[in-house]
Amino acid sequence: MVLQERILTLEEFDDFVQLPDHGDTQFEFIDNRVCSKKSIIKSSQIAMTLGILVGAFVREHGLGYITGADGGYQVLGQRHIPDVAFVSKARQAEPSDETYNSIAPDLAIKVLSPTDSSANVRIKLTNYLNAGTVVWIVDPSAKTVEVYTPEKSPKKLSEKDTLSGGDVLPDFAVIVKKIFA
Repeated sequence: MVLQERILTLEEFDDFVQLPDHGDTQFEFIDNRVCSKKSIIKSSQIAMTLGILVGAFVREHGLGYITGADGGYQVLGQRHIPDVAFVSKARQAEPSDETYNSIAPDLAIKVLSPTDSSANVRIKLTNYLNAGTVVWIVDPSAKTVEVYTPEKSPKKLSEKDTLSGGDVLPDFAVIVKKIFA
């Protein structure tokens, strides 16, 4: 996931991402480093599948809104772009107009890609959990989903298991196998 790294302050990062010569490149600010976000088609397809499943559920129940891989969030002074995220209406009535939403998501979904740095994934996971965000880490190679909930033990689900929305998305459930179909 890290294609380019530069050490900047948070203020320099916020100015940097606004420069017009970056085109459609997405950037994250992880541990005082600028990281270009890049994925592969397989990971993107799985993220889209989850976005459709979660998005349809959220919309049907009027719970809030979701963002895809171009929706950024401010998380404990850093800037992260989950593959899919959910923010409840209870926490934010309307979607943010900010480049990086000042409210951390209720749920962040990360679909692993060969371009990901495992160190950066762990940093983001720790930041999300410390901000109160539930995190689903999806591994396309192993066909597993790891569910991380603040102050609870993580759960690792295989294709035969059912992924539930827990407290963040009550009544949401999908068989893990369907995520990889």
